[in-house]
Amino acid sequence: MPHVLCLRPIHPDAIALLRSRPDVTVEVLDPVTSEALDQRIGAAHAITVRLQTIDASLIGKARNLRIVARHGVGYDAVDVAALTARGIPLTVTPDANAVSVAEHALMLMLATARQTVGYHARTRAAQWGFDLPTFDLAGRTVLVIGFGRIGGRVARLCAAFGMTVLVRDPHVPRNTIKGAGFVPADDLDAALAAADIVTLHCPATAETRGMVNEAFLKAAKPGVVLINTARGTLVDEPALAAALAAGHVAGAGIDVFAVEPVQPDNVLLRAPNVVLMPHSAAATAESMRRMAMSCAESILACFDGRLDPHVVVNPEVLRRNA
Repeated sequence: MPHVLCLRPIHPDAIALLRSRPDVTVEVLDPVTSEALDQRIGAAHAITVRLQTIDASLIGKARNLRIVARHGVGYDAVDVAALTARGIPLTVTPDANAVSVAEHALMLMLATARQTVGYHARTRAAQWGFDLPTFDLAGRTVLVIGFGRIGGRVARLCAAFGMTVLVRDPHVPRNTIKGAGFVPADDLDAALAAADIVTLHCPATAETRGMVNEAFLKAAKPGVVLINTARGTLVDEPALAAALAAGHVAGAGIDVFAVEPVQPDNVLLRAPNVVLMPHSAAATAESMRRMAMSCAESILACFDGRLDPHVVVNPEVLRRNA
């Protein structure tokens, strides 16, 4: 009988869906310690993963494993090559959190543009006044880097706010971007020089890690605002902190960090004009349920031999296993 091991609790509706199948057993591991994981991973035919690192060593101990279902879209902490070598699919929840992350990105834009954190602190201290520099989003230019499900939603939301939207994504045809009503950013440096806000919505790959470095920031328009709800490793954090301290970057809204949980010595914690969040963009009640349900549906579909290739990171294993 297939056994599902959930690494940390997921939404009760998803647990109920899994347990509604009489041919499936379910176990929730909480807390997830290395000792407990070593003891239980061998019995698992499927695992749901939120924050846990899934490396080659752990995969090697999972003798019965048939699927890894990632509770989210990022899979930096999963050894995809080791799973592929074993013929094990890794699934993500590509549609589940797009709305929530896109709204979060707009929240960070607004909070940064309107100095929400600074004015909140002043008002709580009964310090009246409005001398902090603020600006409207309407009439500004935003550069959306990454035009997938989240980036596309962010672009539409920015357009609804009256912004000029530039889109940079080498993997999307420029006619697709133009057809959606946005301006393709063929020349990155030119787009950086024009953008009042740069918002990141691309995965962490060999191509994108560290892309927001000193040269990137120097090419940006003076007074630019940077928003990152994608992956912390896209940004050279010391370079961003230096640009913030120098005033070349006027503000930043950061939901993700290179090392998570964020460490006390992270330079961004001491940087000026930042709004910092604990990777919570997808943590709305609705998104958490959607992600959990997507995980459960993918696991049951795998057991039934009908897994949707569009949610699989390594679809070549499906062809190999067919």
